[in-house]
Amino acid sequence: MEASAQRTQAVAEIRRVTADDWQRVRDLRLAALRDPDTAVAFLDTYEHAASQPDEFWRRRAAGAVGSAAGGDAAQLVAVVDGEWVGTVTVLVQDAGDTDHLGLPVPERRATLVGVYLRPTHRGSGITARLIDAAAAYAAEQGLTELTLDVHQDNARAQAAYRRSGFVPTGREFTGPIGPELEMARPV
Repeated sequence: MEASAQRTQAVAEIRRVTADDWQRVRDLRLAALRDPDTAVAFLDTYEHAASQPDEFWRRRAAGAVGSAAGGDAAQLVAVVDGEWVGTVTVLVQDAGDTDHLGLPVPERRATLVGVYLRPTHRGSGITARLIDAAAAYAAEQGLTELTLDVHQDNARAQAAYRRSGFVPTGREFTGPIGPELEMARPV
């Protein structure tokens, strides 16, 4: 059987990260930062992330537990045969907060960040399932839209987001990694 056919048949469990998942959160993040295809996708480097102590990763996982623990974020992962193969994080931000780029948040919103799928599972539909789960989380928080920022040169990511219902909002800006555009979809 071809590898692409095997990927398509893989059944991914989509679930929320728990505080006890900190080591797997770390491992998947480091894999994402090492992936040459994601060089224009993350606001961190492998070297910086790899130098963080275990306590940093424990706090990161605990902070991504979401509203079940009174938080404002939810990290979702896709698990295939016990392997973590993909992730997205939804940040719920209130009006007046500062967003992940240091900019003021004009109104309460849900923002998708940290989208990653291991190369071996790309093209399998898992990214769309992760995004749908993120949209469901945003809806549970009373929001009607999910937004994200994507580098203007990241055509592959933009195409994946369009397939998941995102459209450009018309907002463009220069962020820490260069020219970006905002995309949004209803939840």
